[in-house]
Amino acid sequence: MELINFKTGKLDIKSLSLTELKAQMEQIGEKSFRAKQLYEWMHQKMARDYAEMTNIPKTLKEKLEEHYSYTSLKEVCVQTSKIDGTKKFLFALSDGNLVESVWMKYHHGNSVCISSQVGCRMGCRFCASTIDGLERGLLPSEMLDQIYAIARSTGERVSNVVVMGTGEPLDNYENLIRFIYLLNSEEGLHISQRNITVSTCGLVEEMKRLADEKLQITLALSLHGATQEKRCRLMPIANQYPLDSVMEACQYYFVQTGRRVTFEYSLVGGVNDTEEDARNLCRLISRYSTDYAQPFHVNLIPVNPIKERNFVESDKREILNFKNKLEKKHINVTIRREMGRDIDGACGQLRRHILYE
Repeated sequence: MELINFKTGKLDIKSLSLTELKAQMEQIGEKSFRAKQLYEWMHQKMARDYAEMTNIPKTLKEKLEEHYSYTSLKEVCVQTSKIDGTKKFLFALSDGNLVESVWMKYHHGNSVCISSQVGCRMGCRFCASTIDGLERGLLPSEMLDQIYAIARSTGERVSNVVVMGTGEPLDNYENLIRFIYLLNSEEGLHISQRNITVSTCGLVEEMKRLADEKLQITLALSLHGATQEKRCRLMPIANQYPLDSVMEACQYYFVQTGRRVTFEYSLVGGVNDTEEDARNLCRLISRYSTDYAQPFHVNLIPVNPIKERNFVESDKREILNFKNKLEKKHINVTIRREMGRDIDGACGQLRRHILYE
């Protein structure tokens, strides 16, 4: 896989593992110990450029500038929610493309929701991220630097990372896996795999491939409908990946990793929030559950408004009724606390926002 910066055409140094970095140092005639110094500056101290690396000699910095690109996202603007303090960041990439990320403060720690692509080609009806299609996937460094830039800006440690921003993470598979290993590295931020969540709309082959990696991350499936017909109505990608095959992939993930899969279910008023929808969801989950294993958790999400769609949020009473019906069937279920909605920072609202100002 080529880890090449999209603007400069040079190898992207921040996307390299420590082992690969050692090989690169030897290749340019440097001692291998320089790799560990560089890696710490990039992934622990979160340096914005080579100039900040005080124990790296000038001659090496000149070589690095010549041979490698150094990813450092430019902060274009930050919006802060007046409701809950959530912050939404708009970052510029080196080639001029833009991505959004969200910082959320919880009692259990700070979470960052990052983007994995510029745009998205999945076409989910209720999501703003997909409206203008896919531009390109992000490099591992471009995913990492969203976290680093936010940590620098807020001055607070990030403890949880959610890959649920713009893009379909499994549509950028190789870069995603490399990003996870870099984020989890003991020589970097060392964020536990159990504190990393990856969302997918249901790319079956990649879900199975991810399961075979045997990582300890949480996989979240954008379900949104308990029948094939209902899913297709909301998610065009469901025409390519039938619900039964997606469910089998979820079960395979649970078997391979021992990690429970989260079902993200956006409740759209009058579309997928009826009693029949709740019964269908209960039946669907019961087919893949046993008395000994409950491999799924349902996360109910009141749909968030976007101006290009006329979907509306379900009534609060309907949301609670839906939740109660699942609980009566002993299904693990929660209602997501939506954060940053007033700054278009909640689920389904992220986009290259400056283009629409």
